Amino acid sequence: MHLEPLATVRVELAPMLAVGVTPGGERRVYPIVGGSFAGAAFTGAVLPGGADWQLVLADGTAVIDTRYLLRTHDGALVYIRTRGFRHGPPGVLARLAAGEPVDPAAYYFRLSLRFETAAPAYAWLGRTVAVASARREPAAVVYDAYTLS
Repeated sequence: MHLEPLATVRVELAPMLAVGVTPGGERRVYPIVGGSFAGAAFTGAVLPGGADWQLVLADGTAVIDTRYLLRTHDGALVYIRTRGFRHGPPGVLARLAAGEPVDPAAYYFRLSLRFETAAPAYAWLGRTVAVASARREPAAVVYDAYTLS
């Protein structure tokens, strides 16, 4: 198996909506307000309107669950869902929560990606396993996505 670069994705976020502590953990919702993605075969914009329906466990682990739309440079719409985990030492997570810059090597933030589209030019995305390594910025998540060949 080999990782092939797909795109660098920047997902811009609105401030968190705190649902509160549920039986599963602390539910947080981060509305997606825009962004962009760029790669050799796949470029365009992140459309506003999706969100990260994040669940934070007692140990501080964030369970990532995003759903949003991409619009490619040639106008195709692509639905994307990411799932994954972000965790690290409590001090590092506190700095991230405070909006401080943190070296991504100091915490774990990995995603799996699923795509759906009716656009024939991008049908291959729906048949491809993709993963990503992410970093949190104060008002965005940025990740480098790869396909697994």
